[in-house]
Amino acid sequence: MISNEGARLGAEAARRLAQTGLYEFESGLSDTEFARIEREYGFEFADDHRAFLAVGLPVNVPPEEGQTWSKPWPDWRSGDPDELRDQLGWPVEGVLLSVEYNGFWHEGWGERPADGAAALTTARHHLAKAPTLVPVYAHRYLPAGRGSYGHPVLSMWQTDVIYYGLDLVDYMHQEFDEARGGVDENWNPKAAILFWRDLV
Repeated sequence: MISNEGARLGAEAARRLAQTGLYEFESGLSDTEFARIEREYGFEFADDHRAFLAVGLPVNVPPEEGQTWSKPWPDWRSGDPDELRDQLGWPVEGVLLSVEYNGFWHEGWGERPADGAAALTTARHHLAKAPTLVPVYAHRYLPAGRGSYGHPVLSMWQTDVIYYGLDLVDYMHQEFDEARGGVDENWNPKAAILFWRDLV
């Protein structure tokens, strides 16, 4: 059972995306499909993300030349499981790349081991405890978690993490609405999820 506000946000986000005319939609995911996905990949969708995907599953269009993601919309119904796991693992793997090659170290992890392999092992241990992020589109993510909704959408590129929407509805406007104006001066998202909020 998802919250009323989560259901409202998800349905409104789907409506906003449909209004752009950029994507077609397959039928939404069923409760049985959600149960299979969450069991197979080890997370639960946030209420608004779940409601969005229950309305309809956005269909990927052929990629433009130079596009980073050939299939930016995760195909939770029939996508390649390895590709979905890679997309789920993108935030953590990005941080690990920054640890290995850019000297990144989170202050909450204690002193950085001098040995590179030990530093990676320690970072991986801490990242395993970080809240799971679930791809919405390409490298835009929402935190997992049944009973949660309204989180800002985060754009993840290694440790370069920025806000891409106050919530899922605003994200559809920011990412896909070509008629949008400049960012409102009152636009001030605040992530509440542990660890990831420190990177924004």
